Parts: sequence; C-alpha cells; structure tokens
Amino acid sequence: MATGLAQAALRAHRPAFVGTAVAALFAATVVSASTMMLTSTGTGGTTGLSASARRQIAENGVGDMALVLLIGSIYMSIFVVVSTMGTAVAQQHRELAMVRSIGAKPRQIRRAVAVQALAASVPASLIGFALGGLGARWWHAGMVSHGLLPAEAGFRFSWLALPVCVGVAVVTTTLAALLSALRFSLLRPARALSEAATGRHGLGLLRAPLGVIAVAGACAVSVLLSRKPAAEASEGAFLVLILFCVGAGLLGPRIVGPAAWLVSAPACRFGPSARLAMLNVRSQPRRFSAAVVPLVLVVGFGLTKIGMHTTAQHRTGSAGSPGEVWLDYVGTGLYAGFAAIAAANTLAMISFERRRDVALLRVVGSQRAQVRAMAAWEAVVVAGTALLLGGAIALATLAPILGTAFGSALPYLPWPVPAGVVAGTLLLTLLATGLPVRAVLRERAISVVGDAA
Repeated sequence: MATGLAQAALRAHRPAFVGTAVAALFAATVVSASTMMLTSTGTGGTTGLSASARRQIAENGVGDMALVLLIGSIYMSIFVVVSTMGTAVAQQHRELAMVRSIGAKPRQIRRAVAVQALAASVPASLIGFALGGLGARWWHAGMVSHGLLPAEAGFRFSWLALPVCVGVAVVTTTLAALLSALRFSLLRPARALSEAATGRHGLGLLRAPLGVIAVAGACAVSVLLSRKPAAEASEGAFLVLILFCVGAGLLGPRIVGPAAWLVSAPACRFGPSARLAMLNVRSQPRRFSAAVVPLVLVVGFGLTKIGMHTTAQHRTGSAGSPGEVWLDYVGTGLYAGFAAIAAANTLAMISFERRRDVALLRVVGSQRAQVRAMAAWEAVVVAGTALLLGGAIALATLAPILGTAFGSALPYLPWPVPAGVVAGTLLLTLLATGLPVRAVLRERAISVVGDAA
C-alpha cells in the first residue's frame, strides 16, 4: 500500500517532486565539489608538492577555506532540502488525511513519504556527485589562476565525495519527509481532515521558543563582536548571519505576517487584483513564509558579503587580495543559488497547489489579465517582504564589524548593488509565481475545477 500511495503522490504532485529533485541535485553537486576541493587541498592532497608550494597553500589558508565552504554547503543543503521536501509533503495533507480516514496506518503514511523522498533524491544525488567533479575542477582552476594555489598543485578526483553527497541529499530528504509527515500521520482521521482543509494554526511548542532563542543569540553575539578587534568581528559575522536566518526560519509565519502588512499596505491603491494579492499573502503567512525565508537568506547573505568588500574598498582603497575576494564571491553565489532554488521551488509549488482557486476565479468571471496581475502583485509583496527582512538582517550583521573596523556601522553600497539585488529578487518571484499561473490559465477552467475536486 505504501508503494501505491507513493506512486499516486508522485503522479499527482509531479512539480513538487521535480522541485525536490532539483534541490537535491544542486545540494549534491555543491557538496561533492566542496568535498573534492577539501581532499585536493588537505594534507593528503598536498603530498609530493615542494616545500614552497605547501607553504603557499598554508599561508593562503586554502584548506581552512575549503573546510568552511564544505560546512556551509552542508548547512545550506540541509536548509534547502528540508524546506522543499517539507512543502512537498504539506501539499499532500488532504490526500493523506483521506487515506487515514479509510484505514491507513500511520506507519504506512510515513513509509509512503519515505519512498517518495528516495525516488526524488537517490538519482539526484548520483548525478550531483558526477557534476560536482566537474565543478570542483573549475573551482580548482580558478584558485590556481587567482594565486591561491600553486600551479604544481593538481586536482584530484575523490570517490570520498560520493558517500558524503549521498548522505547529505538522501538522508536529509528522507528525514525531512518523515518529520513533515510524523505529526500529521498521528492525528485522528477527523482532525487530520479538518487541519488539511483549514491549515495548521500556531508554531508548535518548540518552534517559537527556539526561534526567539536564535534571534536573541544573534543579537547577543552581535553586541559582543562590536567590542572585539575587526578581525575577530569579521570571523564571527557568519555565526550572526546564520543565527538570524535560523530565527527567521523558525519564526517565519510570525515575522512574515507583519512584514507583509508593511510592504503590502500601499498596494490597496492599485486596484482589486493588488488588494486580493495582499489579502492572500497576509492571510496565509505560514504558506508564504516558506518562500520568503529562503529569499531572506539570499538578500541577507548577499548584502552582508558584498557590503564587507565594497565598504572596505571605499574606506581603505582595498577590498582584500583578488583571490580572497573571488573566492568569497564564489561562495556567496553558491549560497545564493541554494536559497534561490528553495524560494523558486516553494513559490512554484504554492502556485500549483492553488490551481483550483485560480480556475474558480476564472469560472466566476475574472479575466486572465486580472488573475495574472494578482499573481504579479503576490510576487511583489513576497519580494518586498524578503528585501525588508533580509536588509535588516544584513545591517544587524554588518554593524559590529564595520563599527569596529571603520568607526561607522553603516555599509557603503554602490547603487548597482542594491538595485541588482532588488531586480534579481523581484525577477525570481515573478517567474516562479507567474509561470505556473500562466500554465493553469491555458487550461479550461471548469476542467481544472473538476479534476481538483
């Protein structure tokens, strides 16, 4: 029965599992590349090099950089895969509640979602391992060309990356599926059906306190760093950023609702489509927070890393060595890619999940242009909320570092930087929201309503 449930879910929610597979593929690729870089630049990988070459690697801290990138890649992989798989399972709550009401056991529900997770993650992790080898080779060549590695340090393909990326992608996806289904599978069938129809209210007993602790910890660490030397403050910035992002993820629905209200308040002036979009986002903060939180991570991480270099360049005339700046931007691009995939997947899943709602709007007389305008305004509200929260996190992270190093907590950002971040965030949300809606609008509305009933 579990296999049959899994197959039915994969057919009915194909976009959700395609998104999960894409997230697992990207995660496995980056983790595989990071692992191969660590093995190539670590103690075992430098055996046989000249003393001057080993000294250059040690002075540049290449091994430490590779380790930090690997740890960051694993963290981001877990974040993205858990977010994407959790949303995919949440979309099945109605079907899971129905099969519970006809006698399915909780363990059968959990086994079914585990099979779904394996079907999406195993092929993705194997392909990602191979792609990671190509990425690591490019990464290695870039480090050589930027002077971080000596020319005699060759790249070494490592099979050690296979169990690492399979473990991260497959184990994380499966655990995320099981945890997402655990509580729901244990509910009484009547309660499960009710919750599937109305959604879950509240954050749970642990989620809210843990979120508050993470945000409070980020603020405390930020204050402590403001009293440290600039080098120590810079090293601790990543911890502050991670704590803020974890807190935002845990408190997502509670934070996104008020932030969306601030962003969407002016939308009332732009007609009924804008007002409907505003109400959709503000009335469903749990659903939209799953898309906003990864975008917050993109904005917060990107502005923090870029702001460090542009402010240093503006104040001192040097942003650091070209190699370090290049590597920092490569890492920032990878993390932004993780979060962008998570946000795009979640927004696309939300739009697909609302196929029936969109079709009903068409049945009651809404024009295609009005529905597309509603989707566009939803994208604007989501992007604006992410920019507001991400900008606040970046400022809170940068304040102690810049205050210690330059005497001013405000970063210097040339106008193309914030303009590019705003444009990229808005474009991502518009595409991820608009394309599924356009696909639904090409179908006959009454057929969509009948299929979804």
